[in-house]
Amino acid sequence: MKRSDHDPRLLAMVATGIVWAAAMLCGTCHARADLHPLIVVPGSGGNQLEGRLTREYKSSSLLCSRLFPPVRDKDGWFRLWFEPSVLLAPFTQCFADRMTLYYDRTADDYRNAPGVETRVRRFGSVESLLHLDPYLKQVTEYMATLVESLQKVGYVDGKTLFGAPYDFRYGLAADGHPSRVGSEFLQDLKALIEKATASNQGKPVILLSHSLGGLFALELLNRNPSSWLRKHIKHFIALSAPWGGAVDGLLTFASGNALGVPLVDPLIVRGEQRSSESNLWLLPSPKVFNSKKPLVITPSANYTARDIVQFLDDIGFPEGIRPYESRILPLIERLAVPAVPVTCVFGSNVKTLEKLIYRSKDKGFDEQPEVVYGDGDGTVNMASLLALESLWKKNRQQPFKVVMIRGVSHTSILKEEIALQEIVQEIVNVQADRVGRSSYVQR
Repeated sequence: MKRSDHDPRLLAMVATGIVWAAAMLCGTCHARADLHPLIVVPGSGGNQLEGRLTREYKSSSLLCSRLFPPVRDKDGWFRLWFEPSVLLAPFTQCFADRMTLYYDRTADDYRNAPGVETRVRRFGSVESLLHLDPYLKQVTEYMATLVESLQKVGYVDGKTLFGAPYDFRYGLAADGHPSRVGSEFLQDLKALIEKATASNQGKPVILLSHSLGGLFALELLNRNPSSWLRKHIKHFIALSAPWGGAVDGLLTFASGNALGVPLVDPLIVRGEQRSSESNLWLLPSPKVFNSKKPLVITPSANYTARDIVQFLDDIGFPEGIRPYESRILPLIERLAVPAVPVTCVFGSNVKTLEKLIYRSKDKGFDEQPEVVYGDGDGTVNMASLLALESLWKKNRQQPFKVVMIRGVSHTSILKEEIALQEIVQEIVNVQADRVGRSSYVQR
């Protein structure tokens, strides 16, 4: 059938091309007064983290003494994440010791290792989100390409574009449980949103998150009254959000996760990764994953998403059970509908860990398992990426859109042209109030 010259789908495609072409030509644009401010909440590893050691610090070896690293600022702060020395085995242990969190059962909260202080860089700016290491820009790019695309349509750092980095080791907890670091981040994020609105003629902000940042952003929305949301939030766009966790998280707890870095022994970093509060938050949710489908298979037992407590005990991490059951499980089972429009953008058709198989009784979890792959974005499983669509589909009052892009991975969504076009177009649509109440798009 021949399309009409006035086919709205054709006109929308043309409009998209014009917007993107204009963006590419606008390399020297200044801040546009008509833009709703944009606040970027990064994913876990995309946050630069600095450390400082006090007299209470006790090193695990001479190599990890307070004298390392020698390069620090005048107040003693040094780069903790990302720092290239983590790739070398002796220094990997130093890194793990300093990054380890401790759960205080009496206080029911997490804290740093004794003598270790940490902070994020440049809260409020996207400067620290461009690369994991500003001295190794070519190999540690994170959001540089995305930010460049946003700048080409008129966004300016510190005026209409803001970054909200956080200490990615910490998470949040269910109601009734303290979560000092995570709660302070939400308070800082809320203050940044209010500041961005006030400095942009009262325009509500667009929240743009990546990965774990989406979980924090959703919690912020659900922990504030609708009156505040109407005044300060225009739209929430979540990129590659692991709403229901991922099988990748099971690998991290069981055998450690080198994250694809060939020089890192995953067993060295396993203890540190297990200590991370946010990693507990990223375990597969029994609300999202099929309760009858085993995700981990061993000679003695199989584990589904409903067997996480037994799994934590069997891998030799029983200390993770209490915080998981009391602080995390009620949190991941909520996934409440916020009173703002939401758009989810993510990749598909990328090989993603779906099942882990351990065959050796002797080595147990001290070996890397065989992997069965399924659909997802290479890190997050499709069931998790689509969790909100599955859980919210009956709520016709919730403005909600899903954009799925074939072949785009969890991190390449921040770099590949096809993904950047979709992300910028979604932002343009929000600016022009062209987002429908419910839609599902595949590219």
